[in-house]
Amino acid sequence: MAEKPQEQKTRQEVREEKLRKKKAKIKQHGKGLAKTYRDAVEKRKG
Repeated sequence: MAEKPQEQKTRQEVREEKLRKKKAKIKQHGKGLAKTYRDAVEKRKG
């Protein structure tokens, strides 16, 4: 497999990124869920 030339990341950085993504998936139901997604989109926008 040919690897794409990307910035080198340490294993710890990759692990932290995975953990952040996992935490971003909030398990929630009902009306609060829409608010959660809106907040997440606003946070990503900057």
